[in-house]
Amino acid sequence: MKEFALFFKRDFHTKENQPSPEQLQQTIKPWQDWLGSIAAQNKLTNKGNRLTQEIKIVKPNNTVLNGPFAEIKEAIGGFIVVKAADFDEALEMAKGCPVLLSPWNGSVEVRMIASE
Repeated sequence: MKEFALFFKRDFHTKENQPSPEQLQQTIKPWQDWLGSIAAQNKLTNKGNRLTQEIKIVKPNNTVLNGPFAEIKEAIGGFIVVKAADFDEALEMAKGCPVLLSPWNGSVEVRMIASE
């Protein structure tokens, strides 16, 4: 089993793309459900390590892009580390992330953690 970091990104700078407190409140349950489903499979870990240079980014509509590249307005809002057999399994987990369903144009960056 390999480990992958899933970074949650969205636009934190453009004023009209900022959620209201009510909108943020509505996102809590989907996040809890998504994280709970990964934890229930015993695939959620909090262990950190250095990262490899290979990057895949999941955008809305299950679009997968190769990285790395920088988007000036996008910023990382948080991350988790998951266990997966390979990149494909990690990408499938990322495709369920609630940030992809938000109206704030979020994305999930998936990076494999380098093994020692």
